[in-house]
Amino acid sequence: MAAMSCANCSLHYYSQLNQPLEASCMLLLIMLGKVSLNLFMLGVRRWDVKQSFMGYFCISLALLDFTLLVNIAFISYFEDFAVWGVRFTKYHICLFTQIISLMYGVLHYPVCLVSVLDYYMTIAQTPKPVSIGQRLLYILAVIFMWISVLFYILKVPAVSAELEIQNHFFTCPFYISVQSYRLSLAILFVIGVALVICWSEVVTMVRSVRIISFTSVTVLIFSYASDCDCTVRKKQLLTRLLICFLGTWTPFVFLQMIILLLGAQIPAYMEMNVPWLYFINSFLIATAYWFRCHDIQLTAGMWSADPFVSWKFCFIPFNNQNTEQAEKPGTVIIC
Repeated sequence: MAAMSCANCSLHYYSQLNQPLEASCMLLLIMLGKVSLNLFMLGVRRWDVKQSFMGYFCISLALLDFTLLVNIAFISYFEDFAVWGVRFTKYHICLFTQIISLMYGVLHYPVCLVSVLDYYMTIAQTPKPVSIGQRLLYILAVIFMWISVLFYILKVPAVSAELEIQNHFFTCPFYISVQSYRLSLAILFVIGVALVICWSEVVTMVRSVRIISFTSVTVLIFSYASDCDCTVRKKQLLTRLLICFLGTWTPFVFLQMIILLLGAQIPAYMEMNVPWLYFINSFLIATAYWFRCHDIQLTAGMWSADPFVSWKFCFIPFNNQNTEQAEKPGTVIIC
């Protein structure tokens, strides 16, 4: 495996995996599986969630993957054809996939940064229907990000020169971004530190947890009274956030651990996918809840930010006596 130097790339590095052009059928199957997984995750998510930048970006990623799949299938079937005077061959399958891989490779950091800022500014706001202007702002932000990264990739001299060399020698390397590796490592590190800090509380809480049906939904009841001390309550909040996060994403956490331990190198066009983005999304929401816990108000509709994890019961001090009262809408300032 050879490394491609990129002097102007401050966010990423690339590695090459030599793939023959004849691997278009395998690429088609891989993209078909990825598109199916993207559509599955978008289909099983809760639809009554608050609009966010990450939600719109996930939809745009699924659309771009589907477009790439259609292009690969079309070129693989016709092999050599021209559209409006532009000739397309099997080489363009490699070219399109390379450009997509390069784009995906540099998007992990920007997407996380914009998403965490979005949640930090909006997570504590009183729930209300998202205005057309806010939706338009999210859409424009997503479009701007895709266009910006495309121009960034095409303007990097090392990338342009490498693409020209591959065009001349008909080679087809795929690229691996270090951003997802570092991001995964950072998330696992934070989870590990949180487990060490809250281990006794996690054990106590797991032992006291009960599963009941509440408003026709299966929920976990943390059946112990909360302490009035702010420091203790923040530690309890961290414990609850950790349990709720791991309760949904434990299999994905173990998958990330296995990938890191084995040193598996996954091409960038596969690494950036909807399940990975929703995993990061839940982590960023938990982070925003932790830093804005003093400003969060327990009102109906406040907990619709995450399509997969219900964070509501991290804040409500449930016990056996106050379940009925907690169902009633109200406002409580978290310490």
